[in-house]
Amino acid sequence: MADEGFSDKNLTEGLVDPGQQARWFNRVREAHQAETAEDYVELIADLIEAQGEARVVDLANRFGVSHATVNKVIVRLNREGLVSNQPYRSLFLTETGKDLARRCKERHRVVLDFLLALGISPATAEADAEGVEHHVSEETLTAFRNFIARNR
Repeated sequence: MADEGFSDKNLTEGLVDPGQQARWFNRVREAHQAETAEDYVELIADLIEAQGEARVVDLANRFGVSHATVNKVIVRLNREGLVSNQPYRSLFLTETGKDLARRCKERHRVVLDFLLALGISPATAEADAEGVEHHVSEETLTAFRNFIARNR
């Protein structure tokens, strides 16, 4: 996708069109807002797959946050239609939540495989993929997939 107000000349001069830069920063802000929901649904899916259930205590331990923080996020995820739960019961993903978790896992896998193909150590690649996966565009993911396919 071509970006209006952007050219290679902009890179050498150090500044891009203000409207373009604002669009880029807006995209990053939107990615940050989605990041928590994506991390939570992905971990809930992983916990359900690995141990048959996902509990608030498990999420709190794995994210290194308080139970209150997890409960606050779960309320938001309920409101967004991604998670369902009842008091004193495990957490469940809605179909929408399951779909988001699948997409997140796929995006994570592509980024991880790309970093590994570059020769990044597995531990570093895993840590970096966790951050990059939330901010990478479909265009870039496609380029990562193509690179991985060519280098297998």
